[in-house]
Amino acid sequence: MTILQNKLNVTVMMLQKSAGTIKKVLLNPNFMTLSRIASVPLLVVLMIYPGKLTLLLSAVVFSIASITDYFDGYFARKYGLVSNLGKILDPLADKLLVSSAFIMLVSLNFVPAWIACAIIGRELAVTGLRCVIIEYGQDVSASWLGKYKTGFQIASIIPLLIHYPYFGIHFDSIGYVLVYGALLFTLWSGVDYFIKFKKLISS
Repeated sequence: MTILQNKLNVTVMMLQKSAGTIKKVLLNPNFMTLSRIASVPLLVVLMIYPGKLTLLLSAVVFSIASITDYFDGYFARKYGLVSNLGKILDPLADKLLVSSAFIMLVSLNFVPAWIACAIIGRELAVTGLRCVIIEYGQDVSASWLGKYKTGFQIASIIPLLIHYPYFGIHFDSIGYVLVYGALLFTLWSGVDYFIKFKKLISS
């Protein structure tokens, strides 16, 4: 009986240790960022076969991936895990997720191609700029404009992905309106980055 009890205690301890390890991994900001990148292929596959169910699932996948964008930053600050790698990897994951969604939305004729080109072009330009700014040893954290940009992009993509009306709500129309807000803040924040960069190299 004592031997059995000891074995049970050891098993419980091992399970608790494993649960702690899993929790530590899941709450790691870089793991969340990488999971956002890993969600991109699933999103693309779902959108290759557009239908009411697959598009709804793609909206769910995109929403969950987008939520991790908040939590990876939150846990990084809370547990002191902020790093230059995270500062580069986090916006890179955002851009990959958003760019993939916009490209697929264009392929489905859900959003004008010129809007997607403007947004993706800005994202690529700013990503390159961030790498240069890091070389100067400067902070590359997102500004308030960047946060609004991300918010509008996510808010426009989700209803565009849902596409079909539910409960009398035309989600495609909502997304189409919001995407112009996303375009505005995307270009505005891009110009802001280049102005800051110009001041940096001038000094």
